[in-house]
Amino acid sequence: MNLKTLYTRWAWTTLAGVAVFAVLAFVDLRLKADSGFGTLALQKVSTAAGIRAIWAAWIPERDALMAGFNLGFDYLFMPLYGFAFYYGTLAARHAFVRGTGTMFRLMTVLAAIPLAGALCDAAENALETYMVVVQPTDRLAEIAYAATTAKLVCFYVGFFMSLIGVIGLFIRRRKVEAEA
Repeated sequence: MNLKTLYTRWAWTTLAGVAVFAVLAFVDLRLKADSGFGTLALQKVSTAAGIRAIWAAWIPERDALMAGFNLGFDYLFMPLYGFAFYYGTLAARHAFVRGTGTMFRLMTVLAAIPLAGALCDAAENALETYMVVVQPTDRLAEIAYAATTAKLVCFYVGFFMSLIGVIGLFIRRRKVEAEA
């Protein structure tokens, strides 16, 4: 992939991810204001009782619709942030690593971590949705909580590497300006 394509994909996935996140955050804040729990609260519980308490707060139809919307719409956010961080890590690799040595391979592996995080996020949402719709169990709640933890680690790795990619953009821009 050439550099222009990389930066274009990075920009579009980032902008689309931010837009989708804004919608998710808005709906989640409304849901939390109405019921006391947003969908984000599902990520913080690791017991069936915790899931049931949140579920009970969403009994009113409006709240159930907002919760369902957020759980479903989050599936659009997952690939967007996963690929935005993937491209950001590739941009960091391009800015700071030369050749095809060990660091190049390490940065390539790091680029895949946010994509793995998006898959953990999908598993988390599927488990949460199943527990809200069918039946929560302590074991499923623990697995969903573990998926959340893994997702967050992957998310933060991708976010950090994308920040390094942004720094690389400024360093590259200064280098080009100095050569001109």
